[in-house]
Amino acid sequence: MRVRGSSASRNKLKKLYSITKGFWGRKKNVYRRAREAYLHALTTAFAGRKRKKRDFRKLWIIRINAAARVNGIAYSALIAGLKKANININRKMLADLAVNDMAAFAQLVEKAKTAL
Repeated sequence: MRVRGSSASRNKLKKLYSITKGFWGRKKNVYRRAREAYLHALTTAFAGRKRKKRDFRKLWIIRINAAARVNGIAYSALIAGLKKANININRKMLADLAVNDMAAFAQLVEKAKTAL
């Protein structure tokens, strides 16, 4: 008696089609196109996770620079001053202070200015 794999094949198809649900055109319901689109989506998702880190760092730097200029110092000078003053604070926390606690950020700016 030969082995028939229709149930396994159907499950494989169903799984792929459920993943590609919402894709445009034939990419959602033609096996070859769906498989190509799925593999491409995986690589794009991987790249997107790396991109996200870059984008957030960029955003934090923009926010820090804007707040620093309000306090009369450039971003690069602020970072250099903080390093000289031995204040180890990452850009994520600096950006959070710049947005939510301007007084604390201003104190850090003053310490950076005196260190320079």
